[in-house]
Amino acid sequence: MLSIPAGENGKGDWLKLDLHIHTLDDPKDAVDYSAHQLLERARALGFRVLAITLHDAVFDRQQVFADAAAMGILLIPAAELRLCGADVIVLNVTGEEIAGIKDFDDLRRLRAQRGTSIFTIAPHPFYVFGSSIGSRLLKEIDCFDAIEICHFHKGFLNPNRRAKKVASRFGKPLIATSDAHRLHAFGHHYTSILMPRQLTAENVFTALRLARLKLTSPPCSFVDLVTAIYFIFLAHPFRRRRKRRHMIRVARKQDCARQPLNPDHEREGAVNFMSRDLPRVKKR
Repeated sequence: MLSIPAGENGKGDWLKLDLHIHTLDDPKDAVDYSAHQLLERARALGFRVLAITLHDAVFDRQQVFADAAAMGILLIPAAELRLCGADVIVLNVTGEEIAGIKDFDDLRRLRAQRGTSIFTIAPHPFYVFGSSIGSRLLKEIDCFDAIEICHFHKGFLNPNRRAKKVASRFGKPLIATSDAHRLHAFGHHYTSILMPRQLTAENVFTALRLARLKLTSPPCSFVDLVTAIYFIFLAHPFRRRRKRRHMIRVARKQDCARQPLNPDHEREGAVNFMSRDLPRVKKR
């Protein structure tokens, strides 16, 4: 269990955390900043707890975890899973564990096995984009420890109101995150908890479940709103298509490198290979 010293007093201080972030390691989203760039910005802004939530994959680059710990930042292994068409954030898991999660019943079984050592969040639950869980959250509410306050809101454009009602109805804490896909978007929306004596994932989860929190999620400015709409509906889909095309080209090159150019070459190679095992006949 990774533990980061909390400081000399361990009491009275608030620490900032963001548990929903993407980096260029994401296998599905097209993100243009690295995990180390994220760490540098997080350190500059005073964050102490982060979770890189790749889509359907656990971020497991151990050197990055070691570098985060050296900066005094607790990096929690996590993933943003797509279950039955809905996004779910699972914290403190392994790649092997998420490979076995195909539906909400699988998630329930993992939660029963792991107890309080994992933490699950319903991200952007009532937004019409981003594979939100929507009203199904009421049916699957036992699968979640917390509900996310999405960063994208302004005035009447605020589906977080419904999220707050559901959280209040079922006694779930609200968690503010950045869901950052651009580096400058990180650092404005986050949750704060009181500093525990030891900074571990389990202690962070305990504080979140007790709902002793401060939420920082200011409404978007008009410029933020316009740029976010541009990114979500134009720039990011274009980046994703370009990334998929690049991956297809790379895969094709790898296939060509592994396979013969044509069937004649394949047969010739087989003949040459087999001829090495035949006895040689001396010419007279």
